[in-house]
Amino acid sequence: MGKSVYAFQMMNDKEIPNTIVRSSTIPEELGRIEYLLSDKTGTLTKNDMELKKLHMGTMAYNIESMDEVATQLAAAFGKAKASGPSTTMTGKGRRDMSSRVRDIVLALALCHNVTPVIDADSDAIAYQASSPDEIAIVSWTEQVGLTLVFRDMNEIHLRTANGDILEYSILQTFPFTSESKRMGIIVKDKVTGEIMFYQKGADVVMSKIVQYNDWLDEECDNMAREGLRTLVIARRRLSEDTYTEFQDRFNEAKVSITDRKAQEQSVVISLLEQDLELLGVTGVEDKLQDEVKNTLELLRNAGLKIWMLTGDKIETATCIAVSSKLVSRNQSIHQVSRVTSPHEALEQLEILQSKKDTCLVIDGVSIQFYMEHYKNEFIEIAVRLPVVVACRCSPTQKADITKLIIDFTGKRVCCIGDGGNDVSMIQAAHVGVGIVGKEGRQASLAADFSITQFSYLTKLLCIMAW
Repeated sequence: MGKSVYAFQMMNDKEIPNTIVRSSTIPEELGRIEYLLSDKTGTLTKNDMELKKLHMGTMAYNIESMDEVATQLAAAFGKAKASGPSTTMTGKGRRDMSSRVRDIVLALALCHNVTPVIDADSDAIAYQASSPDEIAIVSWTEQVGLTLVFRDMNEIHLRTANGDILEYSILQTFPFTSESKRMGIIVKDKVTGEIMFYQKGADVVMSKIVQYNDWLDEECDNMAREGLRTLVIARRRLSEDTYTEFQDRFNEAKVSITDRKAQEQSVVISLLEQDLELLGVTGVEDKLQDEVKNTLELLRNAGLKIWMLTGDKIETATCIAVSSKLVSRNQSIHQVSRVTSPHEALEQLEILQSKKDTCLVIDGVSIQFYMEHYKNEFIEIAVRLPVVVACRCSPTQKADITKLIIDFTGKRVCCIGDGGNDVSMIQAAHVGVGIVGKEGRQASLAADFSITQFSYLTKLLCIMAW
């Protein structure tokens, strides 16, 4: 009875509105939490994306110079002409720049899983997609003059700034997965008949697929240090014969009885993902939620040890950890990346053992190596640290880390997240907290407690728990 009353009071507290208690049997656990494991995107951040930077090797645009992108795009589609020395370049150089801008904007406007929904009364277009990154990018292509106006299973229609409609047939789509870290699409221009394979994804994957270049890694790292989420865009022209060969072999793989997914992937890698033409990199910003800094500081002062588990790359995660005050001013940061040898693994552990007030930033490759070879040695040192940031984490790794902390320490662990990729982590914890966010309600429905923003944890863990 007491626990039910306690749960009722939580759900009716005006300071944490719309909180839902899905398990009234464990509210007392809230006051015993010693480890808080948190997702980043949509949990610490708003999951409200905005494209801030576009880099194309020799050309780069930021939020202040997007008007130039619109001008170049208009010129490429024939609305505006190069007008002498006052423009960025003249003659052939100007046309080349315009065509390069057109190529990358067209790629971004076609390579996605976004569906436009047009309001019958106002003709305004709203976008629906599973990923806010994709909506941010398609919204940006609309701002610069290439609007997604129609999409179904078979076709995509785009509208240029001067009202022309570009129609493309969708021949094949390759959805994004947390394992592949990329998505692709094959489209055919209904006017010219040109077949194009577009692909976008994480730099760690795409850098191995695109043609040799000397700028991609550096620019992705620069954007990541600014806290931007990077996405690499590439393409490949396909002849009718190449596409026919791909289609035949891909269809064979689809009806295979054994290892169907592996065979499909093998065909894509061998016939499509070879020597792609690199078009550019986008940098998307995801701002911190309100009161995140104060919340993290209060929880840390209350004695909680906080781990941030994210799929982002090391530089982005480190930047967010600093800007959110997850790492305090006087704390040093120690990065462990791509550990694959026993000697290096033990060397890093020795360094960490000598450090006290330090934040460990470690990537998924290194975590996997420690899990397989030095599980106890790693967790023994990691749990002593005040802050740990795990990057490039798969959903399985998030759950494995949660279980490892519980098994090793015997302490109470709380996990908080907002997306489907956080469900396994939330269910593995003593207390699971789900945030109702833009990625849906999977985390909220799987959790013991459902809240609408991260800052409500203060009331939940430090006030109501006592």
